[in-house]
Amino acid sequence: MTNRLNIKDETLGMWLGVIGVALFAVTLPMTRLATGTQAAPQLSPWFVTLGRAALAGVLSAIFLLATRSPRPASHQWKPLGMAVLGNVIGYPLLLGYALRVVTASHAAVVTALLPLVTAAVAAWVLHQRARLGFWLCAIAGSLLVVVFSVLRASQGGHGFGFEWADLLLVGAVIAASFGYIYGAQVTPSLGAERVICWVCVMALPVTLPATLALWPTQPIATSSWLGFVYVGMFSMWIGFFAWYRGLALGGALRVSQTQLLQPFLSILASIPILGEPLDVVTLGFAIAVVATVVIGKRLSQPPVAPAAALPAAVRTGGR
Repeated sequence: MTNRLNIKDETLGMWLGVIGVALFAVTLPMTRLATGTQAAPQLSPWFVTLGRAALAGVLSAIFLLATRSPRPASHQWKPLGMAVLGNVIGYPLLLGYALRVVTASHAAVVTALLPLVTAAVAAWVLHQRARLGFWLCAIAGSLLVVVFSVLRASQGGHGFGFEWADLLLVGAVIAASFGYIYGAQVTPSLGAERVICWVCVMALPVTLPATLALWPTQPIATSSWLGFVYVGMFSMWIGFFAWYRGLALGGALRVSQTQLLQPFLSILASIPILGEPLDVVTLGFAIAVVATVVIGKRLSQPPVAPAAALPAAVRTGGR
């Protein structure tokens, strides 16, 4: 009976992980839908960044009150604050500006580096060691992204160089990685769902008044408002519930592998939502970058710290 229950939990955990990754994958096309393009701008990236956090913050406050969640301890406020800077402000803001310039499919290739960058940040911040093979994979994946960026810039008539938006995407990946690492430090003691809720509530005194102050006065397309609601409810809040619960039930090592589907799901979601074509070159680079992530995971050394210390950050990079 116990084995049967364990198998049920693992299966449920895997499906929850897939649901979480699918919700996160749609973030890219929905963010572009919300912000529009340089030629046809809609909601400003600042409004989308602060507004989505404010919406998630209100929902989080209701959840924390309904579940009578205790306040974080004094030593937990700093890592939660770092998570606010990385996941609430840094990642969505940089992503929003970048997606006004590049397609969501293009962004999916660059952000496919997130698991490797998260592990690298963990090694630096937490002084964890990794094998040489892992670092070689990280370098290979980064070089693939550089080649992709230069190729796309030259095809777009910008010469042999980078799209400035790609630098914003790299910054977004780094910001998200730091947010995940610091948020994961308090996950074992606070609980996965409460971490994202406290992160959003901490930012609420800034995000809510700023959202009201930045509320657009010009007409905004209904589709852009739908994109905004999605990134506030699902990307910033509900997705984390499914993702972290899946990790807890199915095991972080097993369920985290579902994140390898994310860039492909982003590319596929961009087709019906934004009308972007299925670009063979973009798909090929996405496969190559994900391959470096897979090999890097296999070559990475188990964390020096106890396994319970960082269930999500080191092994998943999930967002």
